[in-house]
Amino acid sequence: MPHTITLDDAAYERLGTERRDGESFSDVIDRLTGVRSWDEVLGIWPEGNDLEAAIADGRARSERRRDELADELSER
Repeated sequence: MPHTITLDDAAYERLGTERRDGESFSDVIDRLTGVRSWDEVLGIWPEGNDLEAAIADGRARSERRRDELADELSER
């Protein structure tokens, strides 16, 4: 649901200077406040890397660490 906000001329100009090609003002605000679009997120991941394999590897490491911590706690 769109909302209307009011900016003074100086703030509007500053926001406008931050706009990239094809960006709306909402896109600019999202980018400047730390909200990332999927296009930006996909651009971070190096081409040729297997995302599914990376996720599986991360899960396996988490499971190993969880098991290590469980063993440490059971020894106490």
